[in-house]
Amino acid sequence: MSVVVRAGQINAEIKKDVDKVVDMLKAEDLPKKAVFCRCWKSKKFPYCDGAHAKHNTETGDNVGPLIVEKAA
Repeated sequence: MSVVVRAGQINAEIKKDVDKVVDMLKAEDLPKKAVFCRCWKSKKFPYCDGAHAKHNTETGDNVGPLIVEKAA
């Protein structure tokens, strides 16, 4: 199956076989700190792998991850 990405789409390759990408994690299942992707470029999606740095350099964008920490 080849994936067609239309102009304006952000997600070029993650879970393209579903209508809507949805990931759910229960708060109690998270480690003390979790870093989530917001650029759609991470090879570890939904977790961040730092791919936004290259994206930002190439596009002039300023996107970064969502960082969630459990309360002490």
